[in-house]
Amino acid sequence: MRLRLLSLLSAYLMLAATTVAYARESNSDLKKQVMEAERAFAATMKTRDIDGFARFLADEAIFMSAQGNLRGKAAIVKGWRQFYAGPQAPFWWEPEEVEVVDSGTLAYSGGPVFDAAGKRIGRFNSIWRLKAPGQWEVVFDRGSDFGPPPPKR
Repeated sequence: MRLRLLSLLSAYLMLAATTVAYARESNSDLKKQVMEAERAFAATMKTRDIDGFARFLADEAIFMSAQGNLRGKAAIVKGWRQFYAGPQAPFWWEPEEVEVVDSGTLAYSGGPVFDAAGKRIGRFNSIWRLKAPGQWEVVFDRGSDFGPPPPKR
């Protein structure tokens, strides 16, 4: 009797553990998490917090630009330190769209970039990876200039 009870209890605990392991947040909850992460990431520019900026970067992150790619957290922080140096942010950004893949492990965020005066000057596009439940990190980022298309030749 005791062996049967232990076996039944063991089976119940395994089933409960499996159910918890497969339970995950809804896609809309994950989108909210990424939107909040992007807003907090952007806030580091306004508050002039380079260390806060770095905390959002994956160690292997890549920031792509026309001037060349920055590979890895250390290189990105070194390259972006100039933007955090002065008392006023030279630019800022805000997310306007977020999408999360069905597995809930990768996400896209994008939106406008503004100069210090609030004029739209570009667009950012970022790819985020779920590091741990509720913790997202940037793995790819690409900014683009905003303006009229080049003249046709």
